[in-house]
Formats: sequence, structure tokens, C-alpha cells
Amino acid sequence: MITVICATHRPKNQTQKVVWRYKKLLESHNQEVKVLYMSELPRDFVYADSFGNRTDRTEVLLEEKIVPAEKLVIIAPEYNGSFPGVFKAFLDGVNPKIWKGKKVALVGVASGRAGNLRGMDHLTGICNYLRMEVFSLKVPISKLDSVLDEEGELKDEETNQVLRQQIEEFLTF
Repeated sequence: MITVICATHRPKNQTQKVVWRYKKLLESHNQEVKVLYMSELPRDFVYADSFGNRTDRTEVLLEEKIVPAEKLVIIAPEYNGSFPGVFKAFLDGVNPKIWKGKKVALVGVASGRAGNLRGMDHLTGICNYLRMEVFSLKVPISKLDSVLDEEGELKDEETNQVLRQQIEEFLTF
């Protein structure tokens, strides 16, 4: 099983459109896919699920979407030159043993020009520290608004092609 993580909890975020597209591409390769949205976490996650505490809601999310996943795809928007703090809090709030050995693909999204390259670098360092294996082909998606159509679908063929390439190679990683 592969879990795709939407690394933001911002209401009506554009990242979820890339998450949805990625999920569909994985399913076209006959993969079992689950999606974890940071917006599914309890509103008080930072306090309720820190320092060994665990809410029932978070426990269910972990047991259904993280623990059984062999691979993770993290789709992270650029927030202040990195990735969203809610996702860092999630990584910090989970027992490091849960992450160990998981294979991870990274996709960065941004409304600007760099496709969250710096955020993916930050995530790579953290994932390596948690002993996850980060796939080398990272996909930065820049100027996100210009690659989505009116329905929120990824219309840019070059972006779709790079995502397909990442998926095909990641499945054998």
C-alpha cells in the first residue's frame, strides 16, 4: 500500500488537486492507495498528540494510513521557504519507529518559480534522520495556478509526464 500525504491543512488548498491527480496515476498502476490530509488531524493535534499522548482520532489515522504503508508520497506546498509547520508537527508527534524503513517520494508545489525545492531539501534531511529512504527523483511543480485548468485538473502535459516518470520509477524503488 502507498499513502499519499497532503502536507497542508489550509482550507481549499491547491495541493489537494495534485494529491488527487497523483492518487489517480498510482491507481492506474493497480496500486492500493490511501490519502492522508493534514486537515484530518484533530484541531488541537499539536498539544493533544505530543510527548507520548495520542488521541483516538490520530491513532486511527496512523493505524489505517501510515503504519501499513510500505511507501509514502509527500506532496508539500512551499510555506515561507520550506514546508508547512503542521506537517513538521505531525512528523515530530509520531513515534520515529513508525517512519523507519519507509520509502518516500517527494513532490513540491508552489505558486512561485522554484516548486518548493528548498522545502523538499528540508524534508529530505528530516526523512533521512527518521531513517526513511528518499527516492532521488523529486518533482518540483512551479506556478501551480498555471498548470491547473478551471476544474482543478493538471492540464500541463510536461508536469503530468514527470509525475508519471516519478511513479513508474518509484514503484520499482
